Amino acid sequence: MSAVEPLVLAHVIRDVLDSFTPTASLRITYNNSLLLAGVELKPSAVVNKPRVDVGGTDLRVFYTLVLVDPDAPSPSNPSLREYLHWMVVDIPGTTGASFGQELVFYERPEPRSGIHRMVFVLFRQLGRETVFAPDMRHNFNCKNFARQYHLDTVAATYFNCQREAGSGGRRFRSESS
Repeated sequence: MSAVEPLVLAHVIRDVLDSFTPTASLRITYNNSLLLAGVELKPSAVVNKPRVDVGGTDLRVFYTLVLVDPDAPSPSNPSLREYLHWMVVDIPGTTGASFGQELVFYERPEPRSGIHRMVFVLFRQLGRETVFAPDMRHNFNCKNFARQYHLDTVAATYFNCQREAGSGGRRFRSESS
């Protein structure tokens, strides 16, 4: 399975991102557990921001990391799509988010209804100090953001999150219905 296949199956590539070819590694760890694409995490497991390690071979290349919820406030009515939970810019290659500048502080996911896709996107920046925070967290748009700041999508992953008492899997309607 390719690195982008889970993103296609979950409609992350379409709803959040255009198709892309991964060119950097992105390793995300919550509570010492490696995040695998599509895993389900309850809000209690994502209270604190994760450890994020960025690949690459050059400290002079900088990256922007965002965490968005394209299903806010609910998957059936995503009127706040995409809700921005976190943004870190100026992350040097071969390091991690802790070496970047946090422009939008981490806000833990707390879905009220339905199963939400929480999407991490790593962008390659043109240079240092070339990306700025949006005015609002709600109605953020990764595609427009990338165009505005001339960013290349280099990696992405996601997890599913629902309220603590929730259960069940994400269901998609077929394209023909």
